[in-house]
Amino acid sequence: MSCRYVRTETEDYITIYKSITMLNFMTCIRFLPWDGKAEDFLLIWPVKYPKGCWSLVGRFGGPQILSLQPPDSNGPNCLGDEGRPTHEILHALGIFHEQSRADRDNYVKVHYDNIISEFKVNFDKESLENTTYNFEYDYDSVMHYGPNYFSKEKGLPTITPKHRGVKLGQRKAMSKTDCLKINDLYGCLSKSIAHQRKYYTLCNTLGL
Repeated sequence: MSCRYVRTETEDYITIYKSITMLNFMTCIRFLPWDGKAEDFLLIWPVKYPKGCWSLVGRFGGPQILSLQPPDSNGPNCLGDEGRPTHEILHALGIFHEQSRADRDNYVKVHYDNIISEFKVNFDKESLENTTYNFEYDYDSVMHYGPNYFSKEKGLPTITPKHRGVKLGQRKAMSKTDCLKINDLYGCLSKSIAHQRKYYTLCNTLGL
């Protein structure tokens, strides 16, 4: 996959570079700098409207925008930890939010009354075949929302776990299950026994 980043701030570039480097290392997917010729590429760009951290889910062809808003006093911080760009890049690779799994009601409760109206769609459930990929529900997923995401008021929960002693989501890096899921989706685990062993080891060693 070709990608292009249009901001030049060194700190932002390094954060995105770390994220892409880890994806290249932990999976058989390869992100390459855009050569100016590829018709399909990921354009990493801090879009002003709609402002924020967002990506389409899956490949749509042509220049595909992935918005990563840099930190400022008026908007979200989509950078900082490398897990934040990883979250959006995994969307572009076809991964939905973990709390959008068809079976999510067995694991979490979504409090729609506490969610800002325009963001309720972010909590919709997707089809079984597009979300689970035969993996267990992952509270630690980099694709899982935290307990207060898009809350109407500070402190109001938007998601609560149905199991005790678990935390919801993180933005540090891929979890073990995130890593295995994306490798499975792109056939990295079925290329050969050697590939399967390699990526299982990488996911279990480097995944959170």
